[in-house]
Amino acid sequence: MAEGHIRREAVSDQLFALLRDRILGGALPPGAALTAERDLAAEFGVNRHAVREAVKRLQQARLVEVSHGGRTQVLDWRRTAGLDLAVGIAAADTGPTVQDIARDALEMRACVGADAARLCALRCSADTAAEIAAAAERHARTGPDLTELDETYVAWWRLIVEGSGNIAYLLAFNSLVDGLIPVADVPADLSAGEILDVEAHRRLAAHIAAREAGAAEALSRELLSRSVPAAPRTREGVRP
Repeated sequence: MAEGHIRREAVSDQLFALLRDRILGGALPPGAALTAERDLAAEFGVNRHAVREAVKRLQQARLVEVSHGGRTQVLDWRRTAGLDLAVGIAAADTGPTVQDIARDALEMRACVGADAARLCALRCSADTAAEIAAAAERHARTGPDLTELDETYVAWWRLIVEGSGNIAYLLAFNSLVDGLIPVADVPADLSAGEILDVEAHRRLAAHIAAREAGAAEALSRELLSRSVPAAPRTREGVRP
C-alpha cells in the first residue's frame, strides 16, 4: 500500500465520527433530516460508498433511522442509543463532557455491583460463595503494589458478578474493566477507601455465604460509592 493512502474503512470511520459529533452536539437535532448522501460526499471529498458505510454505522448506533422512502432522520440518542455509545460520547468534541460520562459510569458501576451482590447472595452455589471468601483473603494478602491490588480486587468482583447469574451485568462489568465504558481516574483517597477496606470485603463475602441479600446489596453499594467523585456535575439532568 502506497504511503499516505487512506483506506476506505478509515474514511468511513472518520465520517462516522464527524456526523456522530454533529448529532451529539445538537448541530443535527432530533427529527432533522440527515444531509443527503451526495451532498455529504461533496462536502467531505469522499466517495458515496464511504458515506453509505458511515450512515450504516449511525443506524447501528441508533443515531439515525432510514425510512422506506429513503429519508434519513436524526433520532434522539438519549432515547434510542445503547450503552456502547458511551465510548463515542467520551471521544466527541461536543455534547456531554468526558468528566460527566465518567462520573455517570461510576454511578452505574455502584448500582450494578450492588444488585449483582444481592443476586449473588440469592443464587450462587456454596462453592462459589467459598471462592468469593477465598478471593477476598487473597486480596487482603496482596502487597502494596497497586497493579496487583487492582487485579485481585477485579478478580474478586468478577466472581460476585458471575455468581449473580445475570449476563447483562457481566457484559457491563467486562466493558467497565476493559475501558470500553469510560471511567474517571478516581483520586487515590477515594479508591483506597474502596480497594483497601479488607474488613468490608470479608463482611460482604460473609453476607453472600449467609444468603443475606439485603445486607450484601447495602454494603456493596456503600463500598463502590466511595469512588464516585462528589464534585458537582457540569450539566443538569440528561437533557441538552
